[in-house]
Amino acid sequence: MVAPIDTRRHIQESPSNGRSKKRTTGIVGLNLLLDGGFPEGTLIMIYGTPLSGVDLAANQFWKAEGGEEGTYFINDGDVEVGMIDASDLHPGLYGQQMAGSRIVVDSLSTIIVKYGVEEALKFLRQAREEIKKRGANLMFVVYTGIHTEMEITRVMRMADVVIEYKTNVQQAEIERTLAVQKIKDAAAPQRLLPFIITDKGIEASTTSRVV
Repeated sequence: MVAPIDTRRHIQESPSNGRSKKRTTGIVGLNLLLDGGFPEGTLIMIYGTPLSGVDLAANQFWKAEGGEEGTYFINDGDVEVGMIDASDLHPGLYGQQMAGSRIVVDSLSTIIVKYGVEEALKFLRQAREEIKKRGANLMFVVYTGIHTEMEITRVMRMADVVIEYKTNVQQAEIERTLAVQKIKDAAAPQRLLPFIITDKGIEASTTSRVV
């Protein structure tokens, strides 16, 4: 069963209506699913396999239109123009270089493996205060299959928004969907959002499938 999402909804909530302001996710279909985007001042966890598209989602969030600057810490991939090479940077030093409204850590998995989950959680706690104060957003990538269940649980509890990127093989076709598993102080959408990966990145459907 496919249920269409009301595309007439505004991408940005007005401060006058009493609801939190939203920041675009960089993916139109996900904006619609989240009724405008990510609430400002939140920590966003995206997780999946290395082939699920999480790195593309993080990149699109960082580069999203709107004239906002951001900071991309890359510690386990190719360093693109404008990114900060954090391969040898201790997470305790990230805060000194966080600039702009769109902060990305790619990936938190590398921090956990290299420095331990306690250091990763300490970084997130410190970053949360700064992010809230500035009305910014911090997105971090976690890869599945390399952490213990307890580590994943503790990181998920620290996040305000949790999104899972899934890949399923159906006969000769690859089916990709994302699921919003958690939104702080709000009900998570009970829908899966189909998406495809193109040469321009992730393109998500403007309709979603009921779970």
